[in-house]
Amino acid sequence: MALSDQQINALAQNAIQRASAGDFAAAEPLLAQVADARPNSGQALHLLGQARLKLGRFAEAREPLERAAKFLPREPAAQVNLAGCLSVLGAHAEALVALDRALKLAPDNPAILHNRGRALEALGRTDEAEQAYTDALSIDHRLMPALSARAGLLAARGDWAGALADLDMALTNRPDDAQLRLRRGELLLAQGDWMRGLDDYDARLDLPGHWTPDLPRWQGEPLDGRLLVYPEQDNIESDAAMRDTLMLARLPGVDAAIQCSAKVAEWLDLPTVRRGDSLAGFTAAIALRSLPKVLDWSLHTLPPPPPLHLKAEPDDRADAPIGWFSTSDPPPNVAVERNPEHVARCRLVVGDDHAPTHLAAMLGIPTLMRLAHSPINSVDWLWGPQRGPSPWYHSIETLDGDAAEALVARLPRC
Repeated sequence: MALSDQQINALAQNAIQRASAGDFAAAEPLLAQVADARPNSGQALHLLGQARLKLGRFAEAREPLERAAKFLPREPAAQVNLAGCLSVLGAHAEALVALDRALKLAPDNPAILHNRGRALEALGRTDEAEQAYTDALSIDHRLMPALSARAGLLAARGDWAGALADLDMALTNRPDDAQLRLRRGELLLAQGDWMRGLDDYDARLDLPGHWTPDLPRWQGEPLDGRLLVYPEQDNIESDAAMRDTLMLARLPGVDAAIQCSAKVAEWLDLPTVRRGDSLAGFTAAIALRSLPKVLDWSLHTLPPPPPLHLKAEPDDRADAPIGWFSTSDPPPNVAVERNPEHVARCRLVVGDDHAPTHLAAMLGIPTLMRLAHSPINSVDWLWGPQRGPSPWYHSIETLDGDAAEALVARLPRC
């Protein structure tokens, strides 16, 4: 039975009241009834689409928002909300069209310009995206999302100064924003600026995704008990946790125990504990990646690597296989050993930035480490910006991951 105008208006008022109170789950079915009764009402369709966006039902929100945008061609919000829905669904080209319509209606709206930059960036049109962010910032120079987004693009093309300027400006508005501080710290550290970068880098510990023991965070003060040093990865058995432990467990003169996996405990000649063991007797804890800050390390003042129980027993035959612990394929006609359990027997090791490669370098085995760099996999700041011999291990040489010719040329000399 068709609803009367009075019934439709009552449904709409009820729905709007519920939505205003934040109860979108209750508002959505009421708005759906209104939209069914008034299928050509742009406002009803727009409200229904917005309620579904709030509920995270993006696929269901698309159809009413597309219809609303057609019925409300002069309403920027209808175009913007459609664009937001399309972006979440991965339809970035369609989102850009909607944003261009919105921009014609509101050419001086910095938020629309920023969203346009996001759509362009998602489409790989980074130069245009950067210009869109710049246009947004020319209207509102403190627009946080645009500053953050443009900083990412500038850093990706090597404009460190521009990226840092944008992050500094963003942090004047939100000085305690841990994500922004971390990004600034990582940018400084990638350039080798440990002095300025390490303090910001510790902001990562205030973000989700880091395992932390129930102990006070050590800041370098004298302790009345033992110090727990731990990898911050949730999975202590992961390659990343093992690699960080091997690289960073350097604590001469500190009464500490290293929390690590059973495998790493077999290798290290240091006091170790397992995750889950009692923390009785420990008075503070520090993440391995915070040691450079607290102990004032630099690439020129690194302590020596930790001692090992394991000893190198290399096979010195000229035709003995070399350890190959890289995701790239070895050169043709080169015999390789891929089993990490046999690292100590290798006369030479080639590998990525993973635990077996670090173990080889700690054992004094000549080691070539390939440091891959891509937009989604940046070289760890710990290595510094220079390639070649590294102060971390006396037997290691670092190479850019894409330097295949240099690697092939280097092998015969080993």
